[in-house]
Amino acid sequence: MSQTSSERTGMKLLDERVWSLFRRRWQRTLTYWSVFFSFGLCIAFLGPTILDLRCQTQSTLQQITWVFFIQQFFLLVGSSLGGIFKKTLLSSLSALFSCTLIISLVFAFIPLCNHIAMLSIAMAIAGNAMGVIDTIANLQLVNLYQKDSATFLQALHFFIGLGALVSPLVADPFLSDDSCVLGTNWTSNSSSDLEHLRSSMAGHGTMLHNISQYPLHTEGVVVTRVSYAFWIMAIINLPVPAGVLVLMYHERLLPCFHNSPRLLGGNSLPSVSSTGDIDQGHGSLFVCCNPVKLRGRPATFFMLHALGGAILFITDGIIGSYAGFVYTYAVSPPLLMGHKAAGCLDSVFWAAITVGRLAFIYLSYRYSASRLLTFCLAGVILVQCLLLIFYTSCVFLFIGTCMLGLCISSVFPSMLAFTEDILDYKGCATTVLVTSASTGEMVLQLLVGSVIQIQGSYAFLLCCTVASIVSFCLFLMFRFVQHIHRN
Repeated sequence: MSQTSSERTGMKLLDERVWSLFRRRWQRTLTYWSVFFSFGLCIAFLGPTILDLRCQTQSTLQQITWVFFIQQFFLLVGSSLGGIFKKTLLSSLSALFSCTLIISLVFAFIPLCNHIAMLSIAMAIAGNAMGVIDTIANLQLVNLYQKDSATFLQALHFFIGLGALVSPLVADPFLSDDSCVLGTNWTSNSSSDLEHLRSSMAGHGTMLHNISQYPLHTEGVVVTRVSYAFWIMAIINLPVPAGVLVLMYHERLLPCFHNSPRLLGGNSLPSVSSTGDIDQGHGSLFVCCNPVKLRGRPATFFMLHALGGAILFITDGIIGSYAGFVYTYAVSPPLLMGHKAAGCLDSVFWAAITVGRLAFIYLSYRYSASRLLTFCLAGVILVQCLLLIFYTSCVFLFIGTCMLGLCISSVFPSMLAFTEDILDYKGCATTVLVTSASTGEMVLQLLVGSVIQIQGSYAFLLCCTVASIVSFCLFLMFRFVQHIHRN
């Protein structure tokens, strides 16, 4: 009984401390959460709207699919360079304001892109802005809460899922039901082909196979209302840069307050000095690799970075691959699921990830990050094995998709908080992990897509299962190296 009472007292003190931290820093915290809503809004719109954008730019299906790769590649570039803007609070907030405003401007500009080259440039700019947001928001939140950052990182990544759910809902009423380029030889069969292709591209996959069998028109009258969807998303996103601007005003970082004293105290970053400088250990990926800064570090320091990055490389790659190819797997033998039912799988997966991150906000301050990671990675392996066993069951594919989303949802924020805690918040862990995750999401999709082309759709589940087992083995190595590093 006394132990139970002691545990309750400890939980109560923990709750009070966490809420006290949030009350003192709520404005910055809500701002960083909101910019991740912009990130999610931007990352999820391309899949549902890509066929209407194909019509708008009058490009071939093979040409338009490269836009996926361009967005992912420049997201990786932005993630690598994002730490450059974190030397002062002014530069980081200025970068967040610019990037979130750029996303709104890109949304507004996309309807004006009547050529594939213009659309590619717009997506490159948007991808770069997304990468900068990804790195800076994670870095700032880790610096703001340090050992208590796990809970707030879970909430941060919940807002990605929220934005990723809102974006397709906004776009859906404005998508074309039939071919949006009306040619002289158009037939009613094109409508079913369009539905199948749209579902195939609803994930974040950068590689589609067998698309040449759908010869859609490139010349003719363009009939699409997708422009309204992008203008609505541009308006929905505008409060986010406005919120960043309000925070800059509150912190007296705008030019009109240039000579005023900075607001320091309860809301200031723990690692911010009186001159406004932040620990120089955090920077771009290239600054982090500076031999001068790394001199004298133990081997375990580098191994923790490498293993943490490898784990997120694989787990984020699994998320991207599953979202990109689960539809293709569902409509192929032996399942042969209907197009409409299979098209729901991607939405179920992202909804499960969003709900999982919401649930882990609570769990992350009840349990340590290491326990959550062990549970999540073991759960991912179990779900993948069950999907392999019941590979002929359409019902279990929906159940397994939901379970997989719930299990894998917490890996990134938990791994980030755990690694930064081990390295005492002085290294470049956040930049390395964010960049590794972005790389994995892009590279593994390409590898899994290539394997599916050669070996068939069943290889999709096999690849994800092998990847999940490798990630768990890497985590066990990570724990072993952590023990050595601590000693």
